[in-house]
Amino acid sequence: MVKAVVFDYGKVITFPPEDTVMDELAAIAGLDAGVMNALLWPPRGEWDRGTITGKDYYRRVLAHGGVQRDEAALEKMVALDLRSWTHINPDTVSLMEAVKAVPSLTLGILSNMPHEFLALARGTIPVFDLPQVSIFSCEVGFIKPEEAIYRLLLSALGCEPAELVFFDDMPINIDMARSLGIHAFVWKDPPAARGELSRLGVPV
Repeated sequence: MVKAVVFDYGKVITFPPEDTVMDELAAIAGLDAGVMNALLWPPRGEWDRGTITGKDYYRRVLAHGGVQRDEAALEKMVALDLRSWTHINPDTVSLMEAVKAVPSLTLGILSNMPHEFLALARGTIPVFDLPQVSIFSCEVGFIKPEEAIYRLLLSALGCEPAELVFFDDMPINIDMARSLGIHAFVWKDPPAARGELSRLGVPV
């Protein structure tokens, strides 16, 4: 029996960042947009883990591209990055509200997220007030797909892996969840998620 439904944040609760964001970041860096995109992701985990700041993260990104920028440019890049994750998908929110309305279910968020974004989001993005359980990487020191963050989630929810449904846009995160016995699905869109929940007997 399913007792909890948990959603990733970026590209699940939010729409994907607009293409123009990468172009703007690349312009500040003085790099090709394709190069910029390739440089962004390898060092991202430590920002999400909370061990470095956003400006430190972008210094590392730019250093790997062989460029340097001043503090003002770094601050602008961080601000662009953070703002790109604020465009909420209302259909996902509706699904989350439907889950929360079922008395037997607990609604949760499990997300890799840096301190700066979490500080921005709390109090300004209403969906952050919706879940009963929220696990954010920067607060616990672990990131998906590390096993420890899923264990923390299960403990916070007070449920067994087979009692949890989890949606995430990244297959690597889903693979780890499934290896632990969680009902985990690569996010497509809210209607597809409703279908998966219905097949598991979740009345939403």
